[in-house]
Amino acid sequence: MNKQTLTAVLSHDALGERLDIAIVPLFSEYSRSRIQKWIKEGNVTLDGVVWNKPKQTVLGGEKVELLVEIATDLNAPAQDISLNILYEDDSVMIINKPVGMVVHPGAGNPDGTIMNALLFHNSALRDVPRAGIVHRLDKDTSGLMVVAKTIPAQTHLVDQLQRHDVERIYDAVVVGQMSAGGTVDRPIGRSPKDRTKMAIREFGGKEAVSHYRVLERFRDYTRVRVKLETGRTHQIRVHMASLGYPLVGDQTYGKRFRIPKGMDNALVDFLRNFKRQALHAGALSFEHPVTGRKVKWKAEIPDDMFELIDVLREDIELYESKMLGKDGFDYDYGVEVEWVTDEDVPK
Repeated sequence: MNKQTLTAVLSHDALGERLDIAIVPLFSEYSRSRIQKWIKEGNVTLDGVVWNKPKQTVLGGEKVELLVEIATDLNAPAQDISLNILYEDDSVMIINKPVGMVVHPGAGNPDGTIMNALLFHNSALRDVPRAGIVHRLDKDTSGLMVVAKTIPAQTHLVDQLQRHDVERIYDAVVVGQMSAGGTVDRPIGRSPKDRTKMAIREFGGKEAVSHYRVLERFRDYTRVRVKLETGRTHQIRVHMASLGYPLVGDQTYGKRFRIPKGMDNALVDFLRNFKRQALHAGALSFEHPVTGRKVKWKAEIPDDMFELIDVLREDIELYESKMLGKDGFDYDYGVEVEWVTDEDVPK
């Protein structure tokens, strides 16, 4: 448990205000709900007297002492694991997570995670809940993550996430040819049939909104860009699958493999062996917790997704070349054609 006592003096203008409302501006780095919790736990004193009811009214001018208690509960070992750090200052760190790396230790993944690497990179993160991690990416999803290096920065970022003010944009390749972009507004919750999976839950699910647009169409596949309005577990994977367009390589929500007619065998083998969801967190934007400025980062899609897109582009080129005559005109081989020569053309 990380403990520290913060002090401030209430303004005389706070006369008659509720305790929680009056002191939130004094400790703005913490959310109101967190301060309410500390009040109820007896961690707030006014002029040396414990106040444990958020609705109590203040007179103004009292000296406030707030005992901050943050349970870090981090037993994870620090491990010398390389991190691709795109940016770092005293309050935040932006990393580009590789495919195959788990964010938190858990069942089946006791170490070798982003958290283990962060604790080695900066031991002070052991005093920040979850080592400063404020949002997660699935093991086989690559891309941008923000890490808070202080408790106030983490509180600020979590608050932005809850207000849907953090912009997260993903690149994905889905099975099927989508005609146009759109929005999926369907709640997500634990699957009643398999607790390891998420599912659309019209009753009992949490609000989940994804906006998507088509970037490129291939034969039986589509490259899309998805902007998250909310951030539920497996949100993009579940939403795309609910439309009938699961992510390429998604072993949990996809399991559909489509071979375009006449596809080259080498390209078929590549698609068949693409075993992770084709999803990359390519852009991240938020308000910096200290400067208040809007900041944004971008990360190129990883090599395996580049190769996947190239394979699908190559398939189109090969298919179209087979359907073209030697002179470059597109002939329908299934229909009888009356060939015309120069001698048949009127002079």
